[in-house]
Amino acid sequence: MFEKQGASGYKEGLFNTIELDKHFNHPHARYKTIHVAGTNGKGSCSHTIAAFLQALGYKVGLYTSPHLKDFRERIKINGQPISEEYVVNFVESERGFFEPLHPSFFEVTTAMAFKYFADMMVDIAVVEVGLGGRLDCTNIISPILSVITNISFDHTQFLGSTLQEIAREKAGIIKKGTPVVIGEWLPETRHIFEGKAMEMNAPITFAEDKPEVLDATATPEGGMKYSTRHYGELTGELGGLYQGHNANTVLTAINLLASGSSYLTDPTATNERISNAVKQAFANVSSTTGLMGRWQKVSEHPTTICDTGHNVGGWTYLSKQLKSIKCNKLHIIVGFVNDKDIDGILRLMPTNAQYYFTKPSNKRALSESDLKAKAQQHGLIGETFATVCEAYNCAKAMANQDDFIFIGGSSYVVADFLSLDL
Repeated sequence: MFEKQGASGYKEGLFNTIELDKHFNHPHARYKTIHVAGTNGKGSCSHTIAAFLQALGYKVGLYTSPHLKDFRERIKINGQPISEEYVVNFVESERGFFEPLHPSFFEVTTAMAFKYFADMMVDIAVVEVGLGGRLDCTNIISPILSVITNISFDHTQFLGSTLQEIAREKAGIIKKGTPVVIGEWLPETRHIFEGKAMEMNAPITFAEDKPEVLDATATPEGGMKYSTRHYGELTGELGGLYQGHNANTVLTAINLLASGSSYLTDPTATNERISNAVKQAFANVSSTTGLMGRWQKVSEHPTTICDTGHNVGGWTYLSKQLKSIKCNKLHIIVGFVNDKDIDGILRLMPTNAQYYFTKPSNKRALSESDLKAKAQQHGLIGETFATVCEAYNCAKAMANQDDFIFIGGSSYVVADFLSLDL
């Protein structure tokens, strides 16, 4: 399992995936799909697109990773996780076939998801790439739309050490004749996407060229307010400054989906219905799809927020937001896995906070003492704690009602935090 083991849990190539797909008689071909890749924002965009399709009345599969509290979060239909019974029965009845293949955790999970969606007869599934794109085992699908949110440095040991190399891997999800939305582009990456789209004769739309989101501001409740080109004022339930970019990507994707009846196959999907579905999706994405960990407010007095941002691209926005917080004192509980650009992230973090250095319960975790030593080189001061639970208990005891507590650095730190009996 890559999430726990790192490189030893990652399998490059599609051989096992293709064998599993043949064994189950190509289940992904029995419903429409939307494919979502990118360095950051994949989860928020996938969940919001799924919420939009649900609001239109479709039966929607949603496949995302990693999970935070429960494995079943990865595979959902209309916001409801796959049943424990289905997971157990799948493993028991199919292990005789898949064990000789020695598939990775993600390969088996993807095969299970695709079969489950077919068995449950979904209308459409939103499928988030696990890692990269070109060789990711989700890349056997033939989607009606591909979305690439953005490109920044992450998983460089697998995807390449330059933005161009990473972009080539992500561009691997662009399929022949299939529209693709690029959420954000950089001078180093745009020509790569354009070249791949031209090669595949795929219509390409850059969401930033004609932005759908004209203005984005944080709301006092912790969400976002958007002024948009075609959908008026939108209230976004998801907080975090980075959600403005995600919203622009999602709305551009929705515009494409709504532009032809061949995509939505619903002649009653009028402009008014689509606009209402957009409003509903943005306002209720977490309750509709079960999304967690995106600038998620856990409690007030002190305000307590967790966020799964875990690389330099994500922290570019998180650091701005944390530095803008108006509070008596800022408490930051932070931990990382050891294959990230930790110095790059620490360089961005506010120096006026009290830090609680910890580690996630994960074999890839960077020790709290090593993190503290690195953090001190960047002027970040705090104490070490063996677990996220200990760090949170201390921060909670130290904070007064007008303080602000943030928990993050890694999806697995957030997972440990959300698993506590708060």
